[in-house]
Amino acid sequence: MKPFRLGLTGSIGMGKSTTAGFFAAAGIPVWDADAAVHRLYAGPLVEAFGALHPPAVRGGAVDRAALRDWIAADALALARIEALVHPAVAEDRAAFLRGAGVDIVVFDIPLLFEKGTETEMDATLLVTAPPALQRARVLARGTMTEAQFETIRARQMPDAEKRSRATHIIETLGLEAARASVLALIGYIREGQHA
Repeated sequence: MKPFRLGLTGSIGMGKSTTAGFFAAAGIPVWDADAAVHRLYAGPLVEAFGALHPPAVRGGAVDRAALRDWIAADALALARIEALVHPAVAEDRAAFLRGAGVDIVVFDIPLLFEKGTETEMDATLLVTAPPALQRARVLARGTMTEAQFETIRARQMPDAEKRSRATHIIETLGLEAARASVLALIGYIREGQHA
């Protein structure tokens, strides 16, 4: 039987990584889009990027800062990068699914709706939280300023639109409640598969 594909998404500071961890702790394999890109940048895509834009490769790996510089300097750079990265990421995701061997898999994809990847899923899960809690979580990390956070948030699809498109929603107000919601959702999906 083909595994049930659950697409997990949520804006910055909404608790997506923590929620993905709850699925993993429950024995559900989780494919992480960001981790896949890091893997590809460390090996499989190095040669291709070296041919496409040699300054993008530093120390035997694709350098994200060099990519940002290239995107800032060349209006066509982003499209060229995406043309290289998206097929490789899609193949990585497909390989994960082929090797899963379980009844449910989770695909942790930050831009699930923005890139149209929800069409490849059996259902989607949005993790969300009130704006004040989102802001507090991000700023508590100490890795960005409030202005940087607002810039990132402005680029992301509004939470209200994501809510309208998601099959399932988990409010990540507290750890135990979110964990309980994840376990309940796993049970619900399994019940539906055996109905």
